[in-house]
Amino acid sequence: MNRRTFLKRILGGVISLAGLTGGSYVYAKDIEPKMLHTQKVQIKSNRIPAEFNGYKIAQFSDTHIGFHYTLEQLEELVYEINAHNPDLIVFTGDLIDHPNEYNWTNTLTETLKKLTANDGKLWIYGNHDHGGYGTDIVNQTFENANFTLLKNTHTYIERNNEKIVIIGLDDIMLGRPNIDQALPNDSDTFSIILVHEPDYADKVKDYSVDVQLSGHSHGGQVQLPFIGYIYTPYLAEKYVEGSYKVGNRPLQLYVSRGIGTTRLPYRFFCKPEITIYELKKG
Repeated sequence: MNRRTFLKRILGGVISLAGLTGGSYVYAKDIEPKMLHTQKVQIKSNRIPAEFNGYKIAQFSDTHIGFHYTLEQLEELVYEINAHNPDLIVFTGDLIDHPNEYNWTNTLTETLKKLTANDGKLWIYGNHDHGGYGTDIVNQTFENANFTLLKNTHTYIERNNEKIVIIGLDDIMLGRPNIDQALPNDSDTFSIILVHEPDYADKVKDYSVDVQLSGHSHGGQVQLPFIGYIYTPYLAEKYVEGSYKVGNRPLQLYVSRGIGTTRLPYRFFCKPEITIYELKKG
């Protein structure tokens, strides 16, 4: 971390501690974390097949259920995602905050099962999914909810003899990611890779991948005017939220602010979000 960034975050921390009192504290803890925002993004590329023009992908990420995020809120989230009638739903990691402490019930599975999309539901591991001995139980939960795990592998989606490919990596921090194993043999197909940690884009950019979808950062959770985010986790320090173009190709990177919170139950100028991507040829 350079000196300017260090001073910025120290100053921001002092201001945030002073500012998150009284009404601001209540807002950051009890109001904004429930103000779900739908972010709509167009992904444009001349590599997108004509049959996929207008194709909709819904991404949700980082629910961190159990840490100030409830199953009742998840039910509302499911309703909101389904209202957009997506063609595909993807989850980009961190379902439960502490899997080893969570009281697992069938209600979670049944709620996730209610998510519907024409071409199914895909998911990848985040660091919290592997952490706390959650690897197997998180996998079983998603499997029972009719999600398909992409762990260093890929799947094709076809429409009238045209196709796109969705690639998924194991978690970068606590898993065993293998991008060479995950990628398809052909490089002519329009490709989207799901990677929990966004900063991994600096490696993905060297491969024949068109788009990366990530989460992990939470957008910093707390952002301040003129200062921005105060802190983001490891491997979400360079790419924090929104759209980026990485490398010479370039790789289109989109980073979701996610749904829940972790460590501290606050969001300030950083609303939780689901993202609806629409593919546009051109």
